[in-house]
Amino acid sequence: MHADTLNYHNQLSATEKAVCELLASQIELLLPEAENKVWHAHPVWFFDGNPIVGYSKQKAGIRLMFWSGASFSGPVLPVVGKKFKDASVFYTDAAQVDLTSLQHWLAQATEIQWDYKNLVRRKGILERLS
Repeated sequence: MHADTLNYHNQLSATEKAVCELLASQIELLLPEAENKVWHAHPVWFFDGNPIVGYSKQKAGIRLMFWSGASFSGPVLPVVGKKFKDASVFYTDAAQVDLTSLQHWLAQATEIQWDYKNLVRRKGILERLS
């Protein structure tokens, strides 16, 4: 895990940090080939420069976001983006994290990807990569 991600965790309350550490450990375990860095001020994991999953502290709690999550099947992510193909879930405590759903979403993230990396070049038009 990138040092900036660890620094991000250290800025959080104990409860928020526990959520983020649980999420990061599962992401690192199940997406070992993904590159991690802090992007737009929060931890994000990428495949070939394309954002896949990340989390951030927000008023509602820790938001776990999948850039292509609106296209996933199976357990539905409850917050679907309005403009793109993203979807999210919020956690206020680590005990709320359903590991089975999280593992399913991470598996889906490797199979279903939209090309956010080239979004600007394509003038806001998303194309499906896989």
